[in-house]
Formats: sequence, C-alpha cells, structure tokens
Amino acid sequence: MPKVGEKAPLFESVTDSGEKFALSDFIGKHNIVLYFYPKDDTPGCTREACAFRDNWDLLKGYDVVVVGVSSDDIDSHKKFKQKYNLPFILVSDPDKKIRELYDAKGFILPDRVTFVIDKQGIIRHIYKSQMNPENHVKEALKTLEKIKNS
Repeated sequence: MPKVGEKAPLFESVTDSGEKFALSDFIGKHNIVLYFYPKDDTPGCTREACAFRDNWDLLKGYDVVVVGVSSDDIDSHKKFKQKYNLPFILVSDPDKKIRELYDAKGFILPDRVTFVIDKQGIIRHIYKSQMNPENHVKEALKTLEKIKNS
C-alpha cells in the first residue's frame, strides 16, 4: 500500500458521466479525497457515500475533489449517483487496476479505504475501516483541516 508521505499513484479511468478521468489533472490544483468502496447501492457503501454528500458544504471549504472508486460499471455509478444525489465523481475500476495501484484489494470483500492527497500529490492520510463507513468523511475532514493550517 502506498504510504503517508509518498506520491499518490496516478491513474486514468472513466467517470459516472462517461468522461475520461485522470488523477494527474487535479494534482497542483486541488486537494483530493480518493475513496475506495466495495459496491454501489449496498448498505455500508450508501452510508459512506451519503456521509460525503451530507458533509459536502464543509468539504468544499477545503478546495477538494472527492472521487469514489469501485469496480461497478458506469451505468451502475450513474444510477447510484442519481438515486442519492451524490455531488462528487464516481470512477469505474472494472479490472481492479486502480485498486491494485493503491493495494486496496481486500480479502473477501474489496477494501473500504480513503486516501487524502494534498495539492502536491502527496498522500497525507490513509483511513481503512470496513465497518465504520461514516467515519471516512470525518477522517478526511480532520486531515484537510491539518493541510489547510500547515
């Protein structure tokens, strides 16, 4: 797994709207919250996504781009995003290559892990918890506050 203090691995994929996504497009411009979750529209993943949505106004204050990654296809992401009015990007990782880059594969279930990346592309925090999906946004906000004050 990439470690805190290391450069975030770069990747390209496709978003829920079918657009090309490249992490490198955001480096140097925004802080990034990159979160990996197991599956669209399942109880824990819905709670996690909705926690990010419900804290959206706070997140916006930190000049952040939030990106959710799962192996679901674009159609599934689009439906999930519309159903819960999610204001952030969902990226499809059907071949699990992005998960491999971040060593977020998991054993039985895919990992639920969040990376907070600063504007320079450096990983500032990693939070891994399968059982506490709502804590991911809280951990991200704490780290974004530290970045803002440093």
